[in-house]
Amino acid sequence: MSASLSSSIPDFRTEAQDLLGDLVRLRRTLHANPELGYQLPFTQKTVLDEIADLGLDISTGESLTSIVAVLKGGRPGPAVLLRGDMDALPVVEVTGLDYASTNGNMHACGHDLHTAGLVGAARLLAAHRDELPGSIVFMFQPAEEVEGGAEPMIAEGVLEAADVPLVAAYGIHVEADVRGRFTTKGGPLMAGFADLNLKVHGAGGHSSQPQATRDPVPAVAEIALALNTMVSRSFDIFDPVVVSVTQLEGSQASNIIPDTAKLTASVRYLSADSIALLQERVPEIAENIARAHRCTAEVDFRIGFPVTVNNPAETQLAIDRLGEVFGSDHVQEMAAPRMGSEDFSYVLQNVPGTFVFLGATPEGVDPNAETNHSPRVVFDDGLLGDQAAALAHLAFTRLV
Repeated sequence: MSASLSSSIPDFRTEAQDLLGDLVRLRRTLHANPELGYQLPFTQKTVLDEIADLGLDISTGESLTSIVAVLKGGRPGPAVLLRGDMDALPVVEVTGLDYASTNGNMHACGHDLHTAGLVGAARLLAAHRDELPGSIVFMFQPAEEVEGGAEPMIAEGVLEAADVPLVAAYGIHVEADVRGRFTTKGGPLMAGFADLNLKVHGAGGHSSQPQATRDPVPAVAEIALALNTMVSRSFDIFDPVVVSVTQLEGSQASNIIPDTAKLTASVRYLSADSIALLQERVPEIAENIARAHRCTAEVDFRIGFPVTVNNPAETQLAIDRLGEVFGSDHVQEMAAPRMGSEDFSYVLQNVPGTFVFLGATPEGVDPNAETNHSPRVVFDDGLLGDQAAALAHLAFTRLV
């Protein structure tokens, strides 16, 4: 960044420290009252109250309790989108925190921090409205943990909310990792996923007379093993695929051979070529194994979130900008993608941008002891100032 440009950029990191107490309070309120899925009435009202005095153009969702808030700068220009997801998980919390949830749900993936951090970014940027050559779209999203809230928000117009073109989109996700370390990479960052539901149909009967049946259970067992072999024999190790068989179901009694046996698997992939080949190979394997057992196979692929692909240029820009604020030793480029999935991928299919991880394990705690989604995972909300500043800095510098 040039010296002249640098001098015109607000010191968001310092300014964010004045907001930290309020952001921590907000995060802990949300943490103690987690909500699931598309309908988050308490969370939505809490966020609306927090941003009511910022002079934003605010709209709420029709099919879900989303919030879209637009900050219009003092000078004309394009727009940048910042996103924070708001929903929790059906996990019973056992952290022992004073503000732990007691309703059977838990913010075990840090979405309470994402929400509070985005509120903080809105406050920081609103304070510099007159200097902004363009607009900021704040996307408060429900339902990331289920079928995905990004897609319906896009359908309801979040990408057109500013009435000017979006030139970039950014999101930050906290994780159980070294405190204060930002990590990301250009290109594929996180896997796409699909759910595989497979049924083998035979003809059941008494377990003492298997010769009089067409037993689907051995066929399902063979298919489960064959799927593991398929991954190593059909896919390039540099374009990895994960197929995890997680459920097998036969009869409900030990002396019954069922008519139908079922298999469920979770599938992760990093390219369109891989999911296309999976949709070809899995039915081929299942149908041929079933036929060998005088049975038939029924395969149902349910495609979920697509691959999260970071724009290489925007990612390099984010790495450079975060390094300027937090030090290059606190920004790390990932060597390989992760096999988890994220519905910010839908935004990145439409807008060049990048998704960044932020390590938030408290100091003195082993970052490898727990992972996101654990009922024991704890995140350090003392980082909320940095999280808000990072979002604000990325958006502001992208416009100026």
